[in-house]
Amino acid sequence: MKSNSRSFKAVDLLYILMMILPIVAAIVIKVLTNPLSEGIDIAGADIYFTLQMPIHNLPITESQVNSAFVMISILGLCLFLTHGICSGKLTARHHIAEWIVEKVKAIVDGNMGAYFSGFAPFVTAILALSALSSLLSLFGLYPPTSDVNIVGGWAILVFILITYYKMKCGPIQYIKDMSDPVLLMPLNLISEVATPISMAFRHYGNVLSGAVISVLVATGLQGLSSMLLGFLPGFLGDIPFLQIGLPAILSIYFDVFSGCLQAYIFAMLTMLYIANGFPAEEYEKRKLKKTKKLVGGN
Repeated sequence: MKSNSRSFKAVDLLYILMMILPIVAAIVIKVLTNPLSEGIDIAGADIYFTLQMPIHNLPITESQVNSAFVMISILGLCLFLTHGICSGKLTARHHIAEWIVEKVKAIVDGNMGAYFSGFAPFVTAILALSALSSLLSLFGLYPPTSDVNIVGGWAILVFILITYYKMKCGPIQYIKDMSDPVLLMPLNLISEVATPISMAFRHYGNVLSGAVISVLVATGLQGLSSMLLGFLPGFLGDIPFLQIGLPAILSIYFDVFSGCLQAYIFAMLTMLYIANGFPAEEYEKRKLKKTKKLVGGN
């Protein structure tokens, strides 16, 4: 029994390390690759190295590495929450995992319908990856959601799913829906292309703008503190007193609240675009016709 308990705790420790060590590794890489700089330093993701490819070279950037670390941390969190859930003895973390599943499933069923109930894991993954990526800024790391290439990749994946479910009744029905009415077909085509672009830029723009505003305000308060309180004797004149408080409040809003809000909005748009693009009535009619043909053939 003691052996089983020790092995259980050892596995728990492994999962906890899976959650923590990737973030620590990202911080270490950030410190080693970014020398200290004075003043405002607003730039995109650093390029660590470039892979030589036949058509176009592939740069490995800070946002890609941090995104991979976030996925490893999420995997560790999922394994930790569900570890021992089949043993029959449910603990607090198992109830947390069950609560998350029930809440997301309720959101998916409420916005997409019972047909899409299997989308709950996908929506959970979007929420977790987006929210935790934005929260990396709390550790001084570059959030992957501030890189349009990362968010654009998510939007393209969602666009593929939207198109797939729109074509559930075949390409002919898809073209009919696109050309209804015929005069608006060019606008409908533009709307199709604009969907992933708007999703990517909405998410990316809100996260990036929040980070830029926080840096500008913090730097401005540092300069203002030096100008107004620089006359204080000794080391007191070097302390940026005006930076105390307000940057932390802004960080709570832009990094925590806004980051989680953008994750929720992206997930909601994903659900609504897929569900609204699915021709449910036509699909049911198509299934009924196939069923009648099979029955009649037998």
